[in-house]
Amino acid sequence: MAQNPHPRLSLNQATTRSAPLAEVVRACAGAGVRGIGVWRDSLANAGPRRVRTLVDDSGLTVTSLCRGGFFTATEAAGRAAAIADNRAAIEEAAAIGAPELVLVSGGLPGSSRDLPGARSQVADALDALVPYARDAGVRLAVEPLHPMFCADRSVVSTLAQALSLISDYPATDVGVCVDTYHVWWDPDLRSSLDSLAGRIALYQVADWVVPLAADALLSRGHLGDGCIDFGSITSAVLSTGYDGWIEVEIFRQEVWDAPAEQTISRVITGFGRLVAPALPLPAADPQPEESP
Repeated sequence: MAQNPHPRLSLNQATTRSAPLAEVVRACAGAGVRGIGVWRDSLANAGPRRVRTLVDDSGLTVTSLCRGGFFTATEAAGRAAAIADNRAAIEEAAAIGAPELVLVSGGLPGSSRDLPGARSQVADALDALVPYARDAGVRLAVEPLHPMFCADRSVVSTLAQALSLISDYPATDVGVCVDTYHVWWDPDLRSSLDSLAGRIALYQVADWVVPLAADALLSRGHLGDGCIDFGSITSAVLSTGYDGWIEVEIFRQEVWDAPAEQTISRVITGFGRLVAPALPLPAADPQPEESP
């Protein structure tokens, strides 16, 4: 049966990690998916100019670049290197036309147990990067990760923490990336989303599947394979005024092992069944006027 992807659906490249970007772009275009979130390793292989041409020629839109961040370090030299790398990421985002650069803050540095100190490093990094990103026309999107990643990947664990980091900046410069996999559990989710009105830079979806994989990072699943209520979360995100792309971003070995076309077909089906019903109906394409 032919599929008709929702026009706000974007495929984050991580979902088809094992396939080359050119193959993923062709498969998305062939399936009618209009957006793609790009990862930086593709740029390292092909270069931003070739990636921009590839995506533009396919008729797709780049919806984000993943990822920047990892600001925490034990030494000043490490923190300076992170700032330099994130400036490069901002330049890459601008070069491929990505409106958002997703930031994962980084975990506790070294053997440190100083969470407040690590979070202050993230705040310092934003201070250094916001003017640079503004000049490049790229919005930074701070992504809180589930607390189980606090030690090694992200000392920013909740939407409320993310908001506290970005509230002093204009919403056009810095926002929050809301990922269902990381926030669905939060008892304050609805109130936190309400406080983010105008501040959501990107909305990503993936399901929470148990039992968790040995590497918890790879425990995301296709929409409908886990326990997340996508309808209620999507409605809450939309109530903040968010009207942007919705990326499906799945990290799971079985998904990566599947052919890209098969994965994209499942993404379209799950999105259509569980996310699209909460979205406004897309406007109908205007009909050509009949000749007299």
